[in-house]
This record gives sequence, C-alpha cells and structure tokens, in this order.
Amino acid sequence: MADDLHTRYMRAADIWDAYRAGCTTCQHDTRCAAGVRLFERFTRLQDAYLNRS
Repeated sequence: MADDLHTRYMRAADIWDAYRAGCTTCQHDTRCAAGVRLFERFTRLQDAYLNRS
C-alpha cells in the first residue's frame, strides 16, 4: 500500500505543479477554486505518506 500511496502522492504533486504553472491565479498563497481542490488533494496525500506507519 505504501507504494500505491507514494505513486498517488507523486501524481498529485505533478498535477498540482502543472496546473499552477498554467494558472495566473494560483501563485504563492492565492488559488482559484480548481487550484484549491488540487492543492488540498496533494497536501492530504503528502500528509498521509509522510505520516504513514
């Protein structure tokens, strides 16, 4: 399961990075509605991966 979690975490990071690169609203601490959703998914998966036991 850790490998699957890592894969999903890295994929979410890639999606967030690609989206942010093309969105003029998503800069620093400001995010558009879609950017908020993508960033929250990334951070949830990151937290889950970093806090796994």
